Amino acid sequence: MSILSVEHLSRVYGTGSTAVTALSDVSFEIEAGEFVAIIGSSGSGKSTLMHLMGGVDRPTSGTVKLQGQDIFAQSDEQLAVFRRREVGLVYQFYNLIPVLNVVENMTLPVLMDGRPVNEKRLAALVRALGLTGREENLPNQLSGGQQQRVAIGRALMNAPSVVLADEPTGNLDSKNSAEIMSLLRASNREFKQTLVVITHDEDIALMADRVIAIEDGRIVRDERRA
Repeated sequence: MSILSVEHLSRVYGTGSTAVTALSDVSFEIEAGEFVAIIGSSGSGKSTLMHLMGGVDRPTSGTVKLQGQDIFAQSDEQLAVFRRREVGLVYQFYNLIPVLNVVENMTLPVLMDGRPVNEKRLAALVRALGLTGREENLPNQLSGGQQQRVAIGRALMNAPSVVLADEPTGNLDSKNSAEIMSLLRASNREFKQTLVVITHDEDIALMADRVIAIEDGRIVRDERRA
């Protein structure tokens, strides 16, 4: 069953002679529970694609449908609520709020939505992410790997339809990178979480069920791994 559908997606920045095509007529579908790696070199368009899939940016043309709903048919206000509830975003540089502790950062999307925190899910995530005993720590009291774990917890806290991770290990050493990818893979398997990882790292791509390669804003390869 398709959970995410990208249809003829294009994104052009600027106009006239200064126009830059970041993405050109990209189409694919992602099944519920899939782990997909989108790979490409710097400037290939993969991060632009993630921002469009997550509703962070709007396309020049084309559509993105999540669970059959055209996300860009919504107003900016509706889209902000949609992102908070349905999309978990993980970035390379964590984007944690420095004055909030681990639990506060993880539960921020839920609290912004005016909903009660699922304490059982929170406890399970803290335990699974290896953050037990760190609940009251501020980001500057954590290592880079621990901060990325908090960012992953924040992305998973709302039990989103899909998690989009943009170079989630790009700012980490090899040991922490391996641990973070193991955690993301575990969330994919244990929580049946649909996971899309944007990366330039072929080793990370080897962990995925499926690899989509992008060059110059176009898909050049889309293959499922046995």
